[in-house]
Amino acid sequence: MKTPPQPAPAVPATQHAIQIVGPGQLVHNRAKPVPAPGPTQLLVRVEAVGICFSDTKLLKAFSTHLRKADVSGGIDAAVLSEIPSYVPGELPTVPGHEVAGRIVAIGAAVERHAVGERVLVQTDYRHLLTPGSNAAFGYNFEGGLQEYVLLDERMIVEPGTGERFLISVDEAPSGSAIALLEPWACVEASYACRERGGLAPDSRLLVVADRGHRIEGLAPLLAAATPAAITVVVADAAQRKAIDEAAGPAEPAIAVAADVATLPAQAFDDIVYFGADADRVEQLQALLATGGVIDIVLGGHRIGRAVAVDVGRIHYDLTRWVGTSGASAADGYSIAPVDGELRAGDRVAVIGAAGPMGFMHVVRTASSPIRGLTLTAVDIDEARLAHLARVAGPLAASNGIPAAFLDSRTTRLEPGFSYVAVMVPAPPLVVQAVDLAGDGGRVNIFAGFAAGTRAAIDLDAVLAKGIYLFGTSGSRIPDMQAVLHKLESGELDTNISVDAITGMEGVTDALAAVEGRTSGGKIVVYPALHELGMVRLSDLAGRFPTVAAGLRGGRWTRAAEEALLAAAADDGAA
Repeated sequence: MKTPPQPAPAVPATQHAIQIVGPGQLVHNRAKPVPAPGPTQLLVRVEAVGICFSDTKLLKAFSTHLRKADVSGGIDAAVLSEIPSYVPGELPTVPGHEVAGRIVAIGAAVERHAVGERVLVQTDYRHLLTPGSNAAFGYNFEGGLQEYVLLDERMIVEPGTGERFLISVDEAPSGSAIALLEPWACVEASYACRERGGLAPDSRLLVVADRGHRIEGLAPLLAAATPAAITVVVADAAQRKAIDEAAGPAEPAIAVAADVATLPAQAFDDIVYFGADADRVEQLQALLATGGVIDIVLGGHRIGRAVAVDVGRIHYDLTRWVGTSGASAADGYSIAPVDGELRAGDRVAVIGAAGPMGFMHVVRTASSPIRGLTLTAVDIDEARLAHLARVAGPLAASNGIPAAFLDSRTTRLEPGFSYVAVMVPAPPLVVQAVDLAGDGGRVNIFAGFAAGTRAAIDLDAVLAKGIYLFGTSGSRIPDMQAVLHKLESGELDTNISVDAITGMEGVTDALAAVEGRTSGGKIVVYPALHELGMVRLSDLAGRFPTVAAGLRGGRWTRAAEEALLAAAADDGAA
């Protein structure tokens, strides 16, 4: 049962805020005005914010980031003009999307939110489109690296479901534990993602066949899900006839294109390619729509060289690669799993395991009730790897999961893993993951590669071994609710991943630590602490001994958080 909302404190006229004002330009604004909510708006006082690697990407890209663009659909332009925290394009923005806060003021027309509610912020506004992505809190809408943030109720209720993007939470957890639900929810989403082993219903289907390749296995795919439209690029009349026969009398109209080059980018939900030409495969991937699947049917041939696969789109656009070295298109789709969850008996490898997100994947696996798992955590930072082993090793042992923590510079990894997760956005590591995956293996490209980033992947090996490449970005409200339940039930302590804490003055150092991968976990910012610099938990005893006394087994806690807020104020860091 939720604790009743708490009274709201008085709201000041100005606040401290971290703003990105241009590419690579970060400022600590000590007098940013606190906006008064309009009729449909609400003001949230920020308790704690987690630093994310994505914040460093926004800092670098600024106005060219896909989620910093103008909103192009899903909400009236007149509504956007009434929201002062809507800051697309070149307007300065406040980053920070891993947020815990409390509603302190609401407008007269607000219906779904109440003053005093403690909330977790869902940041991904998938219903508000930008030309290349969607809107997001902490990007084209100001985020949480400020003391107060304004939101509008007209855009933070999910269309269709009616679910709130501000999720009510209890008073018991620390602010840090609530803020870190967002990255943990992103991890959860990568396992909960639903995959598809066939054509999308009412899809836009493209069938391409090279000379000398037969059309096989298309009929069962079309029987299971009828496309809205079919476009074909074929080499001879026999291929066209085979497609007509597979579609049957109820076929949608079939359009014939002379060449792949004439087709529009990102126009097809499914592409079935009967062929083995590497140049054509690279060309075809640009035609996949968001969520699209490409099925490569080699028909006994070989591609013969590595293919430049856009791994950024696998992560951000949820594009998928399936296929077969055989002749049947249906066999290609059959390698897709139902979801991204681990399976009984999985041999799991996490590459880049000792970073903040890898840490979470390792802890989730080490805590899993799934039977027969083995875990290999791989990194090249011995200090961070040792810290990970101290935390995750006992968890794995208590669950009967054999675990190894390996430095890949000194230890050769043997292939044959059935699940490989890639945490670092380096294309060679995706290539390594494919090499490590065994027959029927899955490769989770979790690292946030920018769209357009390509990895030279041996698709002949991928298709011969039936390896499934997938990735996810962000989370949805159900993912956050699932992790919130784990936190409130005691099944998960999100504070397990805290490595350092800071006030506003230490945000620059925190971002540098995240970008430089020197942090062994998450860094939590307390906006109420204006002048406090970054302090690692391992250094707390020297700086704030009363705060260090609140740690439990070296882990951040609510008691430590409360002691920090008091001690930092006494120390003049607030």
